Amino acid sequence: MRSISIFGTSSDAGKSTLTFVIGRLLQERGINVGVFKAQNVSNNSRVCDDGSEIAIAQYFQAKVLGLPTSYHLNPILLKSGHGNSASLIVKGEVLTDKEVRDYYRDLDTLKPAVDECFEYLSERYECVVCEGAGSPVELNLMDKDLSNIYIAEKYNTKIILVADIEKGGVFASIWGVYNLLPESLRANVIGVIVNKFRGDRSLFDEGVNIIEERFGIPVLGVLPYLPLNLGFEDSQSLKNFVQNKPHPAQKIGIINYPTMSNYNDFEPLIADETIFVEFITSNVSLENYDLIILPGSKRVIEDLRWLKKTGLFDALKERHKEILGICGGYQMMFKSIIDEGGVETSEPSREEALGFIDDVIVFQREKVLKKGEYLLFGSTINGFEIHHGVSVKYPLSYEKGLIKGTFVHGIFEDEAFEAYKKKTIDDFIATMREEIDMERVIESINAV
Repeated sequence: MRSISIFGTSSDAGKSTLTFVIGRLLQERGINVGVFKAQNVSNNSRVCDDGSEIAIAQYFQAKVLGLPTSYHLNPILLKSGHGNSASLIVKGEVLTDKEVRDYYRDLDTLKPAVDECFEYLSERYECVVCEGAGSPVELNLMDKDLSNIYIAEKYNTKIILVADIEKGGVFASIWGVYNLLPESLRANVIGVIVNKFRGDRSLFDEGVNIIEERFGIPVLGVLPYLPLNLGFEDSQSLKNFVQNKPHPAQKIGIINYPTMSNYNDFEPLIADETIFVEFITSNVSLENYDLIILPGSKRVIEDLRWLKKTGLFDALKERHKEILGICGGYQMMFKSIIDEGGVETSEPSREEALGFIDDVIVFQREKVLKKGEYLLFGSTINGFEIHHGVSVKYPLSYEKGLIKGTFVHGIFEDEAFEAYKKKTIDDFIATMREEIDMERVIESINAV
């Protein structure tokens, strides 16, 4: 049985979502399915069952499909670095900060890790559904692309194209991507899924005919636009979240600094019908919110400096209502942040912080990666830690008056949210099940 690559005709076409949807529909037909993405670029990550770190999208996909999580699902992860650099995480562990140019230059040295992980999964699963990255036919980058062309060519995967009709230009994107693929890969294309369609589906019947008859590409489905509000992978997906809460009991503001990370922490708040969530990007009045949250940050000192530049730093110090800090945001609540080793900064740094907590944060080279059960703020939660900064006096959390903070992610998740998440995902997949031609997919991956 052949594995499958999910290629988008553009970024944010729906590859991450279609990966777990196709995976679940294959599982329903008795096929043992794994998920994989060779290389991801995301500040949102989770700690796996094996103590490693992978991108949230692959963790989320695995949880939807009931799979164990490990670095094999996402062997290469890039996070925001200082300047033009990126933090390089290989097989779940931080290696170094690399300039983007150096990363591409040394790309061949990463291929053994990608091969090892894909082959590990292919030995354990009948079909591995491989999520691509961006568009697979960026011509100047095709030889540097680990997630699309490299996997599809080396492992002869079948290919499903996903096109976002909401962006416009859907015919050009489908025709262009298909015809720019190497000839050998065009022969492996099962068909295209047209995603995020709004309105009367019959209005696109002629569009389906054009794609199938003029382009010669089977249409596997035209999927309706459905907001999921789960598994946010990047800032683009975050912008797509939908709230319809005319009479919320609570209004929460989340500071959206430039390298905000792990905003999946707030999916339970977005799901709660009694809470209106707003992401703050400029110096607005903070007193209008019942709670202000300082979220995780990939570059804590840089984001702290951004708070000062925008005026939000002073606004936070003058606030007279509750403030909560999570991970990077928690660290900003201390007297100062010290990064003498240049862990997150290009040179040794020490930055004055908000001063709410009577200790300092010191960055250490080795990242803390933990997952487990925590007793926090009077509740027991299943959370995780993922940080370089440490505090001697308050190594896990702090609570006094209107100030509360913790290194632990996942503090809003509870049984009610897990039930909501399961129902939302099941309903989402049920809708897609009716629209996707899985018989053609099964026939194709079974073909020799």
